[in-house]
Amino acid sequence: MALITKMREYRAKNNMTQDELAILVGVRRETIINLEKGRYNPSLKLAMDIAGIFSCTVEDLFYFDEEVKE
Repeated sequence: MALITKMREYRAKNNMTQDELAILVGVRRETIINLEKGRYNPSLKLAMDIAGIFSCTVEDLFYFDEEVKE
């Protein structure tokens, strides 16, 4: 099971860089990179903060794909 994220798509729709998003949610740019590449699972607070920036739900941004093996 793998965590899939749509953060990159939401950033693109909002013309936002990884650095800008990182500053808004109080993390390093590397954290955003790792989230987008599926190398890092966010804390609930971080997931909610990111969803708040994009005015969407956590479920809109993150979901589990049962068929993908890690």
